[in-house]
Amino acid sequence: MTDTAANSSSDTGRSRRVRPGLSIQSKLLIMLLAVSLVSSVIVGAIGFMNGRQSLHDAAVDQLITIRSMRAAEITDALEAVKRDASLHSRNLSAQTLSTSINAGFDELQQSEITPDETAQLESYYTDTFIPELEARTGDQYGDSAFIPASPAGQYLQTKFTVENTDFDADYDTLLNDNDPGDGSAYAVASERYGDYFSRLIGEAGYEDALLMNLEGDVVFSAYKGAELGTNLLTGPYRDTTLAKAYTDAIATNSVSTVVLTDFERWIPSLNVPTMWVLSPVGNDSRITGAIAFQVSIDTINDLTTGSEGWKKQGLGDTGEVYLVGRDDLMRSNARRLIEDPENYEQLAINGGTPPSVAKRIIEVGGSVLLQPINTTAVAEAQVGRSGTTTGRDYLGGDSVTAYAPLEIEGLDWVIVARIDSAEAFAPVSDFTRIVLLSLLGILLGVSLLSLLLAQVFTRPIHRLVGAVHRVAEGDLDVQVPQSSRDEFGDLGSAFNDMASSLRIKQELIEEQQEENEKLLLTLMPESVAAKYKQGDEAISEAHENVSVVFAELTGFDDYARGLSGEEEIGHLNTLMRGFDEAAEKAGIEKVRTLRGGYLASSGLVVPRVDNVRRSVDFARHLVGVVERFNAQNGSSIGVRAGVDTGTVTSGLVARTTLAYDLWGDAVNLAYRVRSVTGEPGIYVSQTVYDRAREIFTFVEAGTIETHGVTETVWKVA
Repeated sequence: MTDTAANSSSDTGRSRRVRPGLSIQSKLLIMLLAVSLVSSVIVGAIGFMNGRQSLHDAAVDQLITIRSMRAAEITDALEAVKRDASLHSRNLSAQTLSTSINAGFDELQQSEITPDETAQLESYYTDTFIPELEARTGDQYGDSAFIPASPAGQYLQTKFTVENTDFDADYDTLLNDNDPGDGSAYAVASERYGDYFSRLIGEAGYEDALLMNLEGDVVFSAYKGAELGTNLLTGPYRDTTLAKAYTDAIATNSVSTVVLTDFERWIPSLNVPTMWVLSPVGNDSRITGAIAFQVSIDTINDLTTGSEGWKKQGLGDTGEVYLVGRDDLMRSNARRLIEDPENYEQLAINGGTPPSVAKRIIEVGGSVLLQPINTTAVAEAQVGRSGTTTGRDYLGGDSVTAYAPLEIEGLDWVIVARIDSAEAFAPVSDFTRIVLLSLLGILLGVSLLSLLLAQVFTRPIHRLVGAVHRVAEGDLDVQVPQSSRDEFGDLGSAFNDMASSLRIKQELIEEQQEENEKLLLTLMPESVAAKYKQGDEAISEAHENVSVVFAELTGFDDYARGLSGEEEIGHLNTLMRGFDEAAEKAGIEKVRTLRGGYLASSGLVVPRVDNVRRSVDFARHLVGVVERFNAQNGSSIGVRAGVDTGTVTSGLVARTTLAYDLWGDAVNLAYRVRSVTGEPGIYVSQTVYDRAREIFTFVEAGTIETHGVTETVWKVA
């Protein structure tokens, strides 16, 4: 009987120890494998997609940035050229040279060259200039096509132009040779003022400089080339862009006119692509002609290529920036032509360039006005759009391209930045490979680790211990799984409740700390607040170059006599809120507010080079706030504001009351100048007047004594 009872008891114990369902080890194995593998795949996929897109966008954004920077540099450079041309055309030396040379040229119209000189001039074109021109252009020209029609033009060319027999060496000699040696009025003027042009060429880097009279004659040339003495209206260059620009500029009859031309092939420079900037010479009373500067093609190429520093400027091994005109031809040299001229011809042909054009590009060593660009990017930019595209480029390769129109008056150009797609997206390919390899490694590692850990029966205990350690380290967001129906599940549930309770309490504490921090920062700047929290007793800071504004309301007490206490405070708060908004808008730091008074500064917390302008602007905004208040309430309140700039000291005056204040000479002077007349208005010290008189209009308001010196006080008009 006893043995039976014992056996029964033993069976009952065994039945209680047997739990239905999966064991903890099985659950751990399934959970770890499922959660780890799935989460790794999901996170890896999300990271891969986001990272790949981010790298792609970064490559495109970099190209857009380079394009924008180049466009700004080119625009600024050409605008500077136009400004220089306008200034030089008004220069007294240019005016005197134009008047004197014009008179001398008119006098030479009465001269006749000898038969020997005629033969010499014809021989120059027949034997020297035209053969060289035909060799460089491949075209045929008449022997006398470029001989000036006027006696003066023929005379000048016999004295200067025919001396240029070596086109690579004689130009510099002729640049400094301004005296034909005949004692004529032209010779006197040329010798006396021609050095002005020579210095312009040397200092400004122009290719040439021409001076024309009102009849279209080229009366002076710095390099004395084939254009000297010709007439732009009737001569061999009458159909050129320069001739049209000259006609347009003279038609305005204004020295303020500046005309910038597109590139054209200029025959006197042996068909080299040339830009001109042209402006009438004279003054506001009259003009006597026009001056034209030949802009070097190297000026544009240096801007587009960054002086051939592509890599330094983020364009890698294949990137470049180039310009294209309305005729779909390049206005700058191609990078591949500069770096790899041997292979450029075949690359250009592969991209659709006619073989004859590609060959010509190699012969002249330049792609300006030769290389056609018939891409989608150019077509889009020519209709005024900006953007990016990926596709076939002008050399037949696949490129990422950023394009935009170039906003320069007188030029119908577009700017394009491109880089080979393979180079642009190389980081994307590398990232893809790394992510895939990393994900495979993670999946393998997680699988092996899950199998190992699932065999350890005490895994839940270690997990709970780890969670407890994390709570001890301050991580109150930790939670342990509660899916199991055993004692570990109960323990995990109790732990989670404890962690949640601690987290809620911690969040309440952090919220209170944040509120205290915000309140502290409303009373003082961050740097002062940091010292205050450290327990510093004497807190002060000296500040250089700070502008101070002290403003007070006038007439508010009279206005407030008919108001209740609540109404008075309400109206005063309305004004102070307006002052605060004006301070924020002007970038001004409010120091403190009194009843009817307002102390603010600029350059105290955030150093500003324009703190004086901001302070005066802020004071004017205060006047506007008060005027709007008067219009809305039918009042006649005024505001008196004083402004000074200099050195100030800021800090806590009394630690127990947290009174943050500002003091110093600039504060005192701002307080004093506001009441120099007793009338509403904005009053500034002499220092502020000296720094802002070019920006604002001031009137003298009175004087004050400061440190024994009488100082003028100015009022903003």
